[in-house]
Amino acid sequence: MISKRYFKTKDEVEVTFELPASEVEQSAAIVADFLDWQPAEMKKVAKTKSYKFKTRLPKDAHFEFRYLVDDNKWVNDPQSDTFKPNVFGEDNSLVSTYQ
Repeated sequence: MISKRYFKTKDEVEVTFELPASEVEQSAAIVADFLDWQPAEMKKVAKTKSYKFKTRLPKDAHFEFRYLVDDNKWVNDPQSDTFKPNVFGEDNSLVSTYQ
């Protein structure tokens, strides 16, 4: 799940990426072009029974990402704005910060 928070006075958008804990056994990371395709650990949140990663991204852009679950399973976000084929013959999730 993806949630976005737009600011009236800033040129950025706060984006929260969320993955249900039921899909994870040990760990979850987000791997994205805005992170230079390096995994960033997602925080386990017991209250919502999910793993979350929050960041601020520039407005009016598109960003590709995937979740890496348990260091060996790639997962897309079913609620991403769209999907884009990648060089591995699969799809990446795409998040848009256009308002």
